[in-house]
Amino acid sequence: MTQSNGDQPEAVITGGADEMHTPADTPADIAAAPAAPARKRPRPGERRIQILQTLATMLEHPRGEKITTAALAARLSVSEAALYRHFASKAQMYEGLIGFIEQTVFGLINQIADKEEHGLRQAQAIVRMLLSFAEKNPGMTRVLTGEALVGEHERLQERINQVVDRIEASLRQCLKVAVTQAEFPADADIPARAALIMATVQGQWHRYAKSGFRKSPSDHAEAHLRVLLG
Repeated sequence: MTQSNGDQPEAVITGGADEMHTPADTPADIAAAPAAPARKRPRPGERRIQILQTLATMLEHPRGEKITTAALAARLSVSEAALYRHFASKAQMYEGLIGFIEQTVFGLINQIADKEEHGLRQAQAIVRMLLSFAEKNPGMTRVLTGEALVGEHERLQERINQVVDRIEASLRQCLKVAVTQAEFPADADIPARAALIMATVQGQWHRYAKSGFRKSPSDHAEAHLRVLLG
């Protein structure tokens, strides 16, 4: 996934090219081979990706029933035993989603840092990306806010907390760079400002999820940035 200034990141759970590519079936000569071709098995890793994609889609219905492995298996038209061949537990499935969020978000943060040398603009771009990521991935937003993790293993909430802490640390680094570039006051309380920015982003995530994904997390983003980083 790549992002240029102003792009809206849209995340898609994918594997490598070898995992996801399935060549087209060769047309059969009906007269010579009247029997229906056997159903192909998913390639290695492909079923795992399908499970995570389906879980993320089910999370896009915040007022729905609690997600169970039985419901997930039914959506995929497989048995629960088939799910457990790829994930030892539902907690591991959520860990897979968190790993995807982590890889995607920090990949984009690194791209922003590589492309933009000004610390203040880096911080602005990171905030926009975080809000846009949530808007494009509503199911993932419920994981980021912890709403989808209620009642699940406590280590999942701990891990998403670590992701948020790492994002906040990235914002602190941007502001420190901005101070050295005279773009931000030298006497500014950098940790407090970074914490306020992160709290604002989280507030927009929660607002988006609680509204049933009707209120865009990017609403008033530029006004918020002027207040936070002006």
